[in-house]
Amino acid sequence: RAGGVGLVYMFNLIVGTGALTMPKAFATAGWLVSLVLLMFLGFMSYMTTTFVVEAMAAANAQLRWKRMEKRKEDDEDEDSSSGVSDSDVLLQDGYERAETRPILSVQRRGSPNIFEITERVEMGQMASMFFNKVGVNLFYFCIIIYLYGDLAIYAAAVPVSLMQVTCAIGNHSCSVGDGTKYNDTDKCWGPIRRIDAYRLYLAAFTLLLGPFTFFNVQKTKYLQIMTSLMRWIAFILMIILALLRISRGQAEGHPSMAQLSGIRNLFGVCVYSFMCQHSLPSLVTPISKKRHVNKLVLLDYVLILAFYSLLSFTAIYCFRNSTLMDMYTLNFTNCDVVSLAFIRYFLGLFPVFTISTNFPIIAVTLRNNWKTLFHREGGTYPWVVDRIVFPAITLVPPVLVAFCTHDLESLVGITGAYAGNGIQYLIPACLAYCSRKDTQLVFGSGTVNKHLSPFRHTFWIVFVLIWGFSCFVFVTANIVLSEAKL
Repeated sequence: RAGGVGLVYMFNLIVGTGALTMPKAFATAGWLVSLVLLMFLGFMSYMTTTFVVEAMAAANAQLRWKRMEKRKEDDEDEDSSSGVSDSDVLLQDGYERAETRPILSVQRRGSPNIFEITERVEMGQMASMFFNKVGVNLFYFCIIIYLYGDLAIYAAAVPVSLMQVTCAIGNHSCSVGDGTKYNDTDKCWGPIRRIDAYRLYLAAFTLLLGPFTFFNVQKTKYLQIMTSLMRWIAFILMIILALLRISRGQAEGHPSMAQLSGIRNLFGVCVYSFMCQHSLPSLVTPISKKRHVNKLVLLDYVLILAFYSLLSFTAIYCFRNSTLMDMYTLNFTNCDVVSLAFIRYFLGLFPVFTISTNFPIIAVTLRNNWKTLFHREGGTYPWVVDRIVFPAITLVPPVLVAFCTHDLESLVGITGAYAGNGIQYLIPACLAYCSRKDTQLVFGSGTVNKHLSPFRHTFWIVFVLIWGFSCFVFVTANIVLSEAKL
């Protein structure tokens, strides 16, 4: 795959559901605070992306070296099998020493290709190569919590969109995005309340997409292309419609510069919206020319930053803070904003199509992570555990969370601020530190990883770790203080 295609894939992966909750988070925290935080978190995410790429190169080198050692051992075995030799007794000991011996043969060749990223090494595999047992378990705990949050957001976003659009139709109303505050107990159609409609849609969503968790689902290329195309049409439409409304002098937004109370949610939304670290192995490995991979990633982050800023600024100046919906697409289901019924329904139901295609894939990823975490060496699971228990523990918790709340901004904020923080900051920083130590130990202190991060000084790793832990403390303190006030 060429670098340009890799750039598009990465853009599509990062710009997802998080972007739809960003305008509301921007309005709540104030435009200046939001812009500064968005730029800073974009920079931090770029830095940890380069850490993951570096760890991928180190992991590839380790795997290559182990194969060379194995081949060398097999050759020695063949030589010694022709006659009895004392070296047979020492073979195992020799292999143990080889684990820490600098590989002079590789260095003598002077080949930087040992660090070439040709093999896809997933984050879980890197964790098991570079971390101890506690580190590996913490990694899986973090990624499982993140995927649960992802599924809960998806399970709530689809029924919310369906409820808002169909309740407006049921009441012969066009006022979904006009700032009218609806309670869950308000009538939707006939005797059915809004909360009942939401839960009916949630049940239908679970029954239709839940069974996929029990089977293997592969993301098809055509499904991905269709989803990406719809996403781009929707985002561009929203930006154009907001700009047209502003140019006609119909802008209602007067955003404040800073509101500290909104920072916690904005932080979580921004972290969630820049998330790509866990999928980097699948994105970077197929790129044919990886020499400028860090520059490509930087260009991607600059484009995404510009895109998020454009989407959020047009939103906060076009709509009043009180009228901005958790799911930004719903602001365009109001007749006063969009007169064409087709565009209203397309934008209102856009999350339903795109999110529904992603839900089964993330569910299967989570199920497989559970299996890996409990995997016993050489053992297999009983049929009931493999086919019923693992899919059930994957599907039930996020559906229960979605049943209890459909506050999307909080769901995205909490998922990003906790599990997202671990995957985006703490794990990449630890991977970079441990992979550097391992590389020095195995290949000698003079060896340089050709994909070494531009942030090669240990200061940056320490900075990311301190930042990550500070965020945990800040977000937790903020939640505790907010609850205390209530």
